[in-house]
Formats: sequence, C-alpha cells, structure tokens
Amino acid sequence: MSVYYGSIEAGGTKFVLAIADEHFNIIKKCKFSTTTPQETISKTIKYFKENRVSAIGLGSFGPIDLNLSSKTYGYITSTPKVGWKNINLVGQLKEALDIPIYFTTDVNASAYGEMKNTGIKNLVYLTIGTGIGGAAIQNGYFIGGVGHSEMGHQRINRHRDDLTFKGICPFHADCLEGVAAGPSLKARTGIIGEKISSDDPIWDILSYYIAQAAINATLTLAPECIILGGGVMEKSNMISLIQKHFISMLNNYIDLPCSVEKYIRLPTVKENGSATLGNFYLAYSLFTKE
Repeated sequence: MSVYYGSIEAGGTKFVLAIADEHFNIIKKCKFSTTTPQETISKTIKYFKENRVSAIGLGSFGPIDLNLSSKTYGYITSTPKVGWKNINLVGQLKEALDIPIYFTTDVNASAYGEMKNTGIKNLVYLTIGTGIGGAAIQNGYFIGGVGHSEMGHQRINRHRDDLTFKGICPFHADCLEGVAAGPSLKARTGIIGEKISSDDPIWDILSYYIAQAAINATLTLAPECIILGGGVMEKSNMISLIQKHFISMLNNYIDLPCSVEKYIRLPTVKENGSATLGNFYLAYSLFTKE
C-alpha cells in the first residue's frame, strides 16, 4: 500500500498544504490566505480529509507551545496576529483527522528541510519576511529545551541612519524583527518592499541588522553555514550586502569554515520549499528513530 506524507506550512500570511509520496516527491499542493482560525483550520481539515496521508509535519508561525507536558502543547500562544492568540491548532487537527502530527515552528521546518537537502547537520536558518524567525540544528537535532528559540526578537545595534525609526514589533519596538522584517520597509517609506528600487539606502540598513543576527549566531552556535530565506531575501542585492557587513563586523576575529559566500547563503530548496520538504521528513520521522 502506498504511503503519503502531509505538510502544513502555517504562516501568518498564508497556509501552504502539500502531499508527498514515500520518496518525498510533491504530488499535490495548495495555498490560501491565513484568515480567521475557524476558516483557515476548516480549510486545512477539509483538504486532508479529501487527501488522506499517514502523518503530517506541521511548521507554524508562533510563538507556539512545544512542551509535550504542557496543558497548552500544540497551541499558538502569544502571537501578535489578530485572532490567533491561544489557538489549539494541533488539537483541532488531531481531533478531526486522527493521524500523527509532528509540531514545530515554521522556521524549524525550513531548517530541517535544508539539512535534508544539503546533508549539513550544523546550521542556522533565518527567515526574513513578514516576521523574522530563526532556527538552529546541531548534530542533526533542533536546539531548544521546553520551548523554541525566538531569534527574531534579539536586540541589535541601530544603524546610524535609522535612529528615529521606532520599529514595528508590538512587544519590543526595535528588536531585529521590529526593524528588519518586511513590513518595516513600508512603515519607513510608505512603499512596499517589492516596489523599492535595489539601490535605495534602506536595503543597506536592513542588511546591517541581518548581518548582526548572523554574527550573533556565528559566535553563539558556530554553525557550518547560515541560510537566509524569506521574502526580503528575494531582493537580488541583499545577500551580498549582508555578506559585506558580516565580514566587516566579524573583523577577522575567528576563521569561518568556508568562504563567506558559502557560509552566508540562500536556501537550496527551490521555490521557497524548504519548510515543505522539512515537514515531509518530520512526518516520516514519527514512524522511525530519525
């Protein structure tokens, strides 16, 4: 009998659902906007009732509760997304579908997908999009104790040309997410990022902040590489700007394991598929010792 695995990439902007065969090849995929919890979860349940799978890997926006002994395990908890605070996402899906679900953050799923695609077992993944999230894998395992990391809310030094911008994070104002996430572009300029020219100085400001996050990850986790995904990284000059700032900030303090171009790089899974691939493998892991 054929075995199929499901993926739910539960993002704050959209949900991406996919089904793979036993070789992790995508055979079906759909996406829709993240609206109310009731509407969005109902669509997800309907999709997987019509397309049965053996298990699902679920990577969600957060914060989420990953503590298996917690009364709110499987919940989206203190999210700033309106209407989604304290939503029992896993519980509703399990009750309706009655299949195993591997629950983690969306960026953890992306990191896992990149690990499987590259074979690198020590890496950091940062997604720079509507929000900013980070994940680290060491020796093939996610870092974290009773919860998950929140790298997007680390403190950073302000760019000298950006001192008056308050930041968009409702919790911390000018944390990394507050000053470098996609919506911060429109908050500063009144223009969405896709319509801002590549030579606008704002990209240098954002790259300065993202480079600091890469420095912090390098000095605390010593990964083999740092992968930068998300919509902001689709701007063609961003990766080179970040690499430039990173080298300047590091100032030859330590040797990198490879060239900066290989160390700080874009995802290897095409079409923003890192999280989907990671979810498939995480679903598979529910039946193995992986």
